[in-house]
Amino acid sequence: MLIETPYKNGDAITIKLTSGEEIVARLEEETNEGLKVSKPMSLTATQEGIGLAPYVFTISPETAFVIKSHAVVCVAKTIEEMATQYIQNTTGLAV
Repeated sequence: MLIETPYKNGDAITIKLTSGEEIVARLEEETNEGLKVSKPMSLTATQEGIGLAPYVFTISPETAFVIKSHAVVCVAKTIEEMATQYIQNTTGLAV
């Protein structure tokens, strides 16, 4: 049996919303109200495969905000290859 490490604050997490959107973001805090995240990116199709684009265009990428619990279908730690791409897109650092 494979034991999966649960996500924690500071991890890149994947959030599936009731609207069908899938977001990768950095988890700041999880509460009963929802998920406080920063640097949210939405999945987008590119010629090279799946890419990441800003989820919200009218705020600073550093702004943390809460995604309400009622809007979330599921949340999990992002797979390593997508988390690496996310880190490169949000920090400019190659991992």
